[in-house]
Amino acid sequence: MKFFNIRNGLLAGLTVASVALTGCTNLDETIYSKLPGDGSYEFTEKDIQSQYGPIYDRLRDMYDGWEGYMDISQECGDILMTPFRYETSGWGAQYIPLHTHEFNSTINHLYRPWYSCYQGISACNTLLDTESIAANETASAELRTFRALFYYVLFDLWRNIPVTTTNNVPAGFMPEQETPEFTYNFIVNELNESKPLLTKTKEVGQLNYYVACMILAKMYLNHDAWFPDAPDSKYYGLAIDEVNEVINSGLYSLASTYRAPFASNNSECDEIIFALMYSNQYAGYGTGHGTNHFCKWFMAGSQGMFGVTFDPWNGSACIPQFLETYDRDDSRKADTWKWGEQNDINGNPIYIDGVRLNYTPEVYSIESPGAAGMQGARLWLYEIEPGNIGTSNCNVPFFRLADAMMIKAECLLRLGGYKGETEQVAADLVSQIRQRAFASNPAKAVRTVEQLKGGSVYDYGRRSTHGEIDNATGELNVTEVFETHEGGDDIILGGLLDELAWEFPYEHHRRQDLIRFKLTNGCNVFNGKSWFDKLPNTNPTDHHLDIFPILRDNLQGNPNLKQNPGYAY
Repeated sequence: MKFFNIRNGLLAGLTVASVALTGCTNLDETIYSKLPGDGSYEFTEKDIQSQYGPIYDRLRDMYDGWEGYMDISQECGDILMTPFRYETSGWGAQYIPLHTHEFNSTINHLYRPWYSCYQGISACNTLLDTESIAANETASAELRTFRALFYYVLFDLWRNIPVTTTNNVPAGFMPEQETPEFTYNFIVNELNESKPLLTKTKEVGQLNYYVACMILAKMYLNHDAWFPDAPDSKYYGLAIDEVNEVINSGLYSLASTYRAPFASNNSECDEIIFALMYSNQYAGYGTGHGTNHFCKWFMAGSQGMFGVTFDPWNGSACIPQFLETYDRDDSRKADTWKWGEQNDINGNPIYIDGVRLNYTPEVYSIESPGAAGMQGARLWLYEIEPGNIGTSNCNVPFFRLADAMMIKAECLLRLGGYKGETEQVAADLVSQIRQRAFASNPAKAVRTVEQLKGGSVYDYGRRSTHGEIDNATGELNVTEVFETHEGGDDIILGGLLDELAWEFPYEHHRRQDLIRFKLTNGCNVFNGKSWFDKLPNTNPTDHHLDIFPILRDNLQGNPNLKQNPGYAY
């Protein structure tokens, strides 16, 4: 296991030479400031990898830095939200339009993924511009794959993006915006050319052959959703080919418990294919992993639940409709969410300002009035360690084996079978994943083809209560109540969409999944369904909300950029 020690914060993300790789036991390092200046020094693979620090730093920041890829991928979905908390006059601003799908070019979440991804790309380009590094086949393949991963995230969110492969550009250079077709083919080509040169050895936090397989599988899986006017079912077969390499490698296996991939000691978890490394010692508040997960969800005064003394901020909540979808015997519900009356780690009741701590699943609305302090179930999927810290040691599983298995199951169902494997194989894969969640009732772990291809159990529809809070009594004076019931019977493969939600509630998947799954009227679920305070867009030809607007500051900074279709400048 390796940790990349970023000594100078953001400066290290911009200056490759400022980073040193520190092994778990070997503290030796090469002093690059003392290398010969005539270009005669040839970097070893260890020398090259020691310069990957900015890349790993930007991956962490892109994903789980404040308002990062995790946030923007989940806040607009049907699992979680961050309502306005009227009792503390906090939260709301940029989270409300994410929930209501009123995307605009000034939402703060549009900043970090774009900024950190392009910094990561620049770090890759800097190393690839070094002749001796580019000549090393393994290093070149690793760097091109890292770069493709950054572009995959950018493409997922914006589609119409600039693509650069070198930092050797003239002064004042502004990159051109490429077409989605160009960028898609670029990413796929980079991965296909690099993959054969990557190691097949598994080491936590390290990119390898199978990580490239997973990125390619995601590219193929989402092709038809990303290009709705040019569907081609061959891509589902290509996705199966990629995940089969992962599944059949023998390197990865499902963990015995659902929470194992999210534990603080998950470095040895064989389910994780690629992890973003977080550490109290080497990756602290600057990357914010633990801070975001504990502080963003739980309210001040609840620290005793986990033996934490660090003060949380009371933000996000589970969407009540989603919490109701779980089977009562599915242990993933309690493994993911906290609701009801809460005790401290010694079993003593917790009181906040004299009131028993009780996280109620119900939430009034996203705003007007928003949510009271104790409204909403809270996520605790990642282990919350005791102590006066806001950052945990949990590594983030960007890809894990359950994901590869679900990709295969979905593609088999969409194709009706592939290369001799039938739809029943898909049902068997899903059932295998469910086994650890139904230990108390193993019969319920079994899923049939018919169930997966049937409708969703999610009762979609607008479900919120609006009004004003009486300052004297604290009671809600109701002005409007919205209660519509759309159900989920009209979702194609709705049973599988449910499985994806229960298995991956907080792993950057949901927005992508909702865009990929369709209704019988031709809309995708992301646009065509309503939930909580989000309204539907029932025009099956309108896909502009499938991607985000480009941040206004980025448009102003590069005159070659044009705003994405359907959005104002």
